[in-house]
Amino acid sequence: MIDRAGLAGFLRNRREALQPEDVGMPRGRRRRTSGLRREEVATLCNMSADYYSRLERERGPQPSPQMLASIAQGLHLSIDERDHLFRLAGHNPPPRDSSSEHISPGLLRILDRLPDTPAEIVTELGETLRQTPMGVALTGDTTQYTGPARSSGYRWFTDPSARDFYAPEQHAFMTRMYAAGLRAIVTLRGPDSRAAYLADLLLDSSEEFRRVWDDHEIGIRPREVKHFVHPEVGALELNCQRLIDPDQAHSLMVYTAVPGTESYEKLQVLSVIGTQTLH
Repeated sequence: MIDRAGLAGFLRNRREALQPEDVGMPRGRRRRTSGLRREEVATLCNMSADYYSRLERERGPQPSPQMLASIAQGLHLSIDERDHLFRLAGHNPPPRDSSSEHISPGLLRILDRLPDTPAEIVTELGETLRQTPMGVALTGDTTQYTGPARSSGYRWFTDPSARDFYAPEQHAFMTRMYAAGLRAIVTLRGPDSRAAYLADLLLDSSEEFRRVWDDHEIGIRPREVKHFVHPEVGALELNCQRLIDPDQAHSLMVYTAVPGTESYEKLQVLSVIGTQTLH
């Protein structure tokens, strides 16, 4: 059963504790609100301001698990706070395992401070959960995929266009890397895992995957320097730094170029293109 008073109080408390800079928003000069405004939280949660306001006023319908997940992410709740939110709203919390898509507040805070840098947060299966504006400018919106295609490894073997963004000389290595990475996750998570499901799908649909899968390779790590082919700025040589959240099996991927190089200059051009695209 929903605890409307408890839910409303919890939401108000967490909203008022957050500052605009905590979530990557500008503060503005004439700000009088101690924390975030309701409409700002609604924007972060991808819902209407009216819907969110009714929750804080102990009104409206019982929020769905999908709505609660959006609120938990928008308010940068910890995993314990997320579970508490679900229980206040009368729902069982989602499982705390490798399938969880709730991003930790720490990773979100770092991502929010990288608006001018290509960066993304991905699951262990290569499913993009969040991107910076420059991340979208670099690779396109990779959060738009649904089903198995959310996994970059699955797209590599099933969608030929997924390879257009990478230099041809990298393709053979990446094929082996994706297969070896998926094999490691299947071994770690077990035969009933989503990783095993993806492997079965690929074994049924991709001859190339079957061939490399039969090689039983393991431990092929992504290279620190990645060679991209962007449709507008051309070849890019970028360093990839990875920060791992072991509790959630999520990774923050940050792409940078060495200052003074041609790739560095192209990233500056890309930032302008990305800004124009957003507006």
